[in-house]
Amino acid sequence: MPTKPTNNQPLTFWEHLDELRGSMIRIVLSIIVFGFAAFGFKTRLFDILLAPKYNDFITYRLINKLIDTQISDFSVNLINTGLAQQFMIHLKAAFAVGFLCASPYILYVLFKFVSPALYANERRTSLRLVSAGYLMFLLGVALNYFLIFPLTFRFLGTYQVAAEIPNMITLESYMSTLLMLSLMMGVMFELPILSWLLAALGLLNASFMRQYRKHAIVLILIIAAVITPTSDVFTLSIVSLPIYLLYEASIGIVKKAESKV
Repeated sequence: MPTKPTNNQPLTFWEHLDELRGSMIRIVLSIIVFGFAAFGFKTRLFDILLAPKYNDFITYRLINKLIDTQISDFSVNLINTGLAQQFMIHLKAAFAVGFLCASPYILYVLFKFVSPALYANERRTSLRLVSAGYLMFLLGVALNYFLIFPLTFRFLGTYQVAAEIPNMITLESYMSTLLMLSLMMGVMFELPILSWLLAALGLLNASFMRQYRKHAIVLILIIAAVITPTSDVFTLSIVSLPIYLLYEASIGIVKKAESKV
């Protein structure tokens, strides 16, 4: 039997509204504080964000060691085309990083607001689920920064239909692509968590996932080709492999969830 919530005197609607307002204010303030802190470290911030565009980025060095060859040098210069654009990009990047840094506190505030309405066992399950989902999101963002985006940028930034047509990549294009792909990979890494949730609700089973494994592989290859539109099989493989491993891990998670139902 589930344990009842510990609060014996439920809050009124207006008291809940006040609690929610206070939580939202704390969340916004935390994002502002971390955002302005990141804004103040402009040089360090953009040293990190612009690192994948340099030929000595760690990913390229590791690939050189792994395949015992030398990736051809490349040079991509970013340009700015608007009067206030660099300032706005700096602001957007700082608050994106600030939001990421403040995210543990944001999750804590939201969980603290919701948890009084949950049973004790529901709180434990929710805490594990949220923690796992957050870690998987961070893992997806890290994979994009160190692998997906560098290879994508190197291909698209140096691709030319003719030698006399040089690329002029804007800083806005670079930053938008980096942030978009980071979000996409973070969401994609929620696959095991989503699979567990669907299995717990009785909407997904391991036999179904095994039966349609071949279809899933084709879909994974299509997704990998869209995320990293490079021309070589090696790049497509290293992008597809983590996603495929997530699918296989999801099968095991779903099977385990079925045994507990």
